[in-house]
Amino acid sequence: MRLTTSQLFEKCYGQFAIPAVNVFFMEEILGLFRAAQRWNAPVIVQTTPFARDYAGAEMLISMVTAAEKMFPNVVFALHLDHGNEEHIEHVLTQDAYTSVMIDASHDPFERNVHRTRIVVEKAHEKGISVEAELGVLAGVEDDLSVAEGYYTQPDEVVHFVELTGCDSLAIAIGTSHGAYKFSGGKGLQFSILREIQKKIPGFPLVLHGGSNVNPEVVKRINAAGGRINPAASGVKDEEIKAAIPLGITKINIATDFRLLWTMINREFFRDFPEEFAPTTPGKKFMDAYEDYLGGKIKLLNADGKANLYQ
Repeated sequence: MRLTTSQLFEKCYGQFAIPAVNVFFMEEILGLFRAAQRWNAPVIVQTTPFARDYAGAEMLISMVTAAEKMFPNVVFALHLDHGNEEHIEHVLTQDAYTSVMIDASHDPFERNVHRTRIVVEKAHEKGISVEAELGVLAGVEDDLSVAEGYYTQPDEVVHFVELTGCDSLAIAIGTSHGAYKFSGGKGLQFSILREIQKKIPGFPLVLHGGSNVNPEVVKRINAAGGRINPAASGVKDEEIKAAIPLGITKINIATDFRLLWTMINREFFRDFPEEFAPTTPGKKFMDAYEDYLGGKIKLLNADGKANLYQ
């Protein structure tokens, strides 16, 4: 069942959060749908402009649509993550996506409002939800690199939401993109999150950069020849749990699954150097992906919640 993100958020606010997972290729999509069905959880399938340029927009949509047919009971939204106007304009012609994000957070406030409002007007005509962003996350994701971020200012959120008409708001409260998170060791800024929730109670908030960066996974990658910074760290499980009652309804996860793919493939070809077929490690990755996402689903208290949307 393909829903908008707004429809998903109506049922989850303050109770559970929905994992929003970036996908690039078939194994990820199958692992995602398998996990959603196994744990009866709503999910958000995300593609970035980088992924759409890499695989082709039609290829990605075709794979998601095929998975939807294979797993008809799965409740999900198809979302464009970190969209720009070029990709959003194309999405609005495809009759496939149910949600888009316009990432104008690097612009001055007024310019962010202007760009977001135009997207909201066009998307709402198509019945598509819109996620906006206020505040900037540092880090690297796909072809986006930001050296220095800054926190969302609570005093700006009411004005921004009213002026843009957006359906959800991604906020910067201490996370970052990529594997090199929290270099300052500060973690999530709950004082900012609480203040934002007070300003816009009941409004869906989004946490980007929500990966945990499991140190055991990093250790195994490096033992198999990788060079991931062992100091890499992400959002702690207890922080994720504490953020959900404060309005976080959507948590973006990308880095954890890239690290998982790297671990599976590095270990496989280290242990079986005579192998060269991609299908055997591909099967291992899908199984590991399903289990790993299951842990995320349970962490977000989303397991069993797909029934709420039937």
